[in-house]
Amino acid sequence: MTALPKLVVGNWKMHGLREHASHLARAIAEGVRSIEGNVQTIICPPFTQLAGVHDIIDASGPTGQFFLGAQDCHTTASGPFTGDISATMLADLGTKYVILGHSERRQAHGETSQIVCKKVQAAEAAGLIPIVCVGETLAERREGRTASVLAAQIESSLTDRFTGVLAYEPVWAIGSGIIPPREELERTAALIVGLLQSHLKADDIRVPILYGGSVTASQAPSILSIGALDGVLVGSASLEAEGFLDIIRVAASFSSPPLIQTGSFRS
Repeated sequence: MTALPKLVVGNWKMHGLREHASHLARAIAEGVRSIEGNVQTIICPPFTQLAGVHDIIDASGPTGQFFLGAQDCHTTASGPFTGDISATMLADLGTKYVILGHSERRQAHGETSQIVCKKVQAAEAAGLIPIVCVGETLAERREGRTASVLAAQIESSLTDRFTGVLAYEPVWAIGSGIIPPREELERTAALIVGLLQSHLKADDIRVPILYGGSVTASQAPSILSIGALDGVLVGSASLEAEGFLDIIRVAASFSSPPLIQTGSFRS
């Protein structure tokens, strides 16, 4: 299959009424069409904007570069769960990706890694590609427990034949405007590669690794130049089209032409 593209994922979180969401999605769609490179863009609006944003992405043409994602899903396909959204419902709307296990869900909603794993299973069963978030808190970092925290989250959040995407989001960096020093990020990315290799039960599985946590266009070159990282998960910077497109342009500049290689990433 083709070589892994660089991935740029925009997590809009709880932002975006219809007019703003439509304007933002159209501006990104127009910009993506003019960017050359082996890069894929995924935007994840709130549930209420998924259908409208899907129509805009669909109308932008079959470029194979621009996809719709969601921010969460339930562990089951249907049932008496007021206010929840299932992975099958997301797939029915044309969603391709879903973010799972974000620290804001783990902390504010009490989601354990075991719950995240059940959501991964539900997403995969519905044909979605899960983007699973892992990361340490500031206290865990200061205590030198980053490696053990990431190991536990990867072991319990992912299935042993996980074929989705992993996003490393240090909790202490989200919304802070701070990213880890380059040397630290390189070490952590290499650690995650090793943890994934130990966890996965199939040798040919290649899980793309993203970095998230206050990603901006100015920081993107340093992040994306790290060989073990395959892209970025962008928060607030994805809510402004030109800044987000600048990040996509940086990703495209670091992408390699598609080559035939072993792997399981689905495009």
